[in-house]
Amino acid sequence: MKKPELLIPASNLEVLKTAVIYGADAVYIGGEMYGLRAKAKNFSLEDMKEGIDFAHSYGKKVYVTANITAHNEDLSGVSRYFEELKEIKPDAIIISDPGVFEIAREIVPEIDIHISTQANNVNYGTYRFWHRMGASRVVSARELSLEEIKGIRENIPCDLEIETFVHGAMCIAYSGRCLLSNYFTGRDANRGACTHPCRWKYYLTEETRPGEYLPVEENERGTYIFNSKDLCMIEYIPELVQAGIDSFKVEGRMKTALYVASVARTYRKAIDDFFESPELYRKNIPYYKEEISKCTYRQFTTGFFFGKPNEEAQIYDNNTYIKEYTYLGILNGINESGLYELEQRNKFSVGEEIEVMKPDGRNLTVIVKKITDGDGNEMESCPHPKQKIFVDFGIQLDRNDLLRRKED
Repeated sequence: MKKPELLIPASNLEVLKTAVIYGADAVYIGGEMYGLRAKAKNFSLEDMKEGIDFAHSYGKKVYVTANITAHNEDLSGVSRYFEELKEIKPDAIIISDPGVFEIAREIVPEIDIHISTQANNVNYGTYRFWHRMGASRVVSARELSLEEIKGIRENIPCDLEIETFVHGAMCIAYSGRCLLSNYFTGRDANRGACTHPCRWKYYLTEETRPGEYLPVEENERGTYIFNSKDLCMIEYIPELVQAGIDSFKVEGRMKTALYVASVARTYRKAIDDFFESPELYRKNIPYYKEEISKCTYRQFTTGFFFGKPNEEAQIYDNNTYIKEYTYLGILNGINESGLYELEQRNKFSVGEEIEVMKPDGRNLTVIVKKITDGDGNEMESCPHPKQKIFVDFGIQLDRNDLLRRKED
């Protein structure tokens, strides 16, 4: 069995570095145009180059998304963008549009092309087509079962890779090709500007009774009829491996460093444990489930992997995340006074108990002993987001340790 790649999303340079340090084999990112996450922070070319260099220094890869459904006015800009990518050398470009694919083949033939899930890749004929065109990898549609993926693997060339989403948010539309956002707000999901109307609350109306709103269920708050639970396959690593999947992909290019660190570290350990010993993997499943629940999520489902989802795969009463932990920051080093430097992301106080996540899988509980600002002035708390502070935790920690707090 081939050990699969663990592919993690990153919204910015800090999150990319976190993904690499916490276990990713590869990271996928978006530039400021032509990806499907226009509301994400995304990467400038300078940050993209720094991120690629950082990942390569660890022996990891970076893939860049350019998977919009392109209109005529996009094509000249895509050409210029690929000329810029040629200089910074990502390991692959993720594409869904055949016109964009042709431009990439012409301008950056030396860079691998991965076919996005947006291209609706549901059969081995489609995979063979893209292989003949020159693609090195195809991302399977989320609507495929494990049996269907096995069938694809058995009918495509050995050198064509299968990438599959194994964790993260699910979309109401087939392979993410949604028209709801465009219809309601004029913002095109297929060009990166989705407003996520699948998470909104809806009622029914009857044609002859305008203005009379009928709940889909007997619930005074309406119902979130399109609102899927999040995909989570952490308990099914053996089945994913046996299906012949080459890359395990995590959704979430708008997620925090805490989410990325939690998911990357947990899947990293699960994959490594399984390849060391299936018995070790089975024994540690309770640990994986506990850790994967420490980031924000919407309850979990196995999606389409074991057949079409039933009514249990939807959330009908709310559209909010479950949030058990708050992200506080990542340690950047230590100063001459022995205090740990970090850029604070949420408020915490002296005397507070917090948890330290380590890249190797350990969690430590510590007490905040002391906080100072950049001038050495002591503070009782750090209320200002992104403030540079220095902290004494009473024990020795390490650069890149991540701080989080359990919420009641």
